[in-house]
Amino acid sequence: MNETEIQQIVARQRRYFLSGATLPLAARNRALTRLYDAIRLHEKEILDALKADLGKSKMESYMCEIGLVLSEIRYMRKHLPRFAKEKRVRTPLAQFHSRSFKKPSPYGVVLIMSPWNYPFLLTLDPLVDAIAAGNTAVLKPSAYSPATSDVIARLISDCVSDTHAAVITGGRAENTCLLQQRFDYIFFTGSQSVGREVMRQASEHLTPVTLELGGKSPCIVDKTANLKLAAKRIVFGKYLNCGQTCVAPDYIYCDRTIRNELAAELKKQVRRQYGDAPLCNPDYGKIVNQKHFERILGLIDEKKVILGGGSKAETLQIEPTILDCVTFSDAVMQEEIFGPLLPILTYDSLDQAIETINRRQHPLALYIFTGSKANAKKVTASCGFGGGCINDTIIHLATSEMGFGGFGESGMGAYHGKDGFDTFSHYKSIVDKKTWLDLPMRYQPYKTLNDKLIHLFLK
Repeated sequence: MNETEIQQIVARQRRYFLSGATLPLAARNRALTRLYDAIRLHEKEILDALKADLGKSKMESYMCEIGLVLSEIRYMRKHLPRFAKEKRVRTPLAQFHSRSFKKPSPYGVVLIMSPWNYPFLLTLDPLVDAIAAGNTAVLKPSAYSPATSDVIARLISDCVSDTHAAVITGGRAENTCLLQQRFDYIFFTGSQSVGREVMRQASEHLTPVTLELGGKSPCIVDKTANLKLAAKRIVFGKYLNCGQTCVAPDYIYCDRTIRNELAAELKKQVRRQYGDAPLCNPDYGKIVNQKHFERILGLIDEKKVILGGGSKAETLQIEPTILDCVTFSDAVMQEEIFGPLLPILTYDSLDQAIETINRRQHPLALYIFTGSKANAKKVTASCGFGGGCINDTIIHLATSEMGFGGFGESGMGAYHGKDGFDTFSHYKSIVDKKTWLDLPMRYQPYKTLNDKLIHLFLK
């Protein structure tokens, strides 16, 4: 799509928004209902597209993408009247007699830029929140997941007008052109490097942004943990989507005394969940493209591999791989892995682990496996991270009742449920002052009595 076409889409959406068509709750609900029905109608096409782009199985695609979007729509439709209500707040005595309230209002025309690793979920989930809040939206899915992008474009065009939501496919040229337009809000999910560019471009128009980035999410395992269950849940979270998950456990940081036992349990779980020949498992996916396939292979130190390490170039697959005796200076620890490699590092004390994690960039997620409530409380209170789990992985993002988002280098802002509605809303603070009484104390000429009254009201 060329620059003129993009400008026309943004202009049409701005006219549509300014017409007030997106403001009534009934209109928002109709759009969400049509989106829900379209997803159900196109479910097989979505599953096929995710299989083509990432090799995802039907169950994984529904569990981690389609089902979560449908759940978010149901949640929004149920709670939208409450979210959209004016919120009355206390009025100070000095403003007698008035009514004070906060009124949620949509930003206007928003841009949603999504990544390739969960291309359906991470495009449609923020769209649901944006529509619920009363905005129009331009969607820009990743060029690295073309089959899913194509399905999204057809699905959106089937259920809403392009004046309400429009999909723009393409690559860097389209991204550059979009970021040069004036949007009222930008929601970006992707890498830190691209996130910096999005923020820089947004600053040209002073456009507010939400950035959902990534980072090296640690998985702490202390000596009180249930190691069999920990290994089972870590393997699930790490190798889901072949490790191409922004909140996947990037590395294990365990007590030195349990390393060997934990490593043994991890190897058992990989074999149990993926079989002895994972690359022949029809439910095990692939790396998104050749570039990332070669990048991940370059992070493998063969001397430290205790399981896996094999690959199949023709299908862009890499075995679930465990690396032991890894240090923070190894290549695999210099960047977010975003692939099926699981390094094991050790600490001598929990305090040392906390200090080390806090010296590094703030991760998007943090996981701790422990049988000690005190240790869980200590880690979750002392470490800086976006969100996480105690004795599990990944699942904290699968609820509309809590916001999901990054912190520091892993992002800014949050969405899902009420947090998503708030992200795409501006809250106007309004005082409705009554006309039947007008206290004279604020007006000149200032008098001694009025001064005393001001001090009384504002002390």
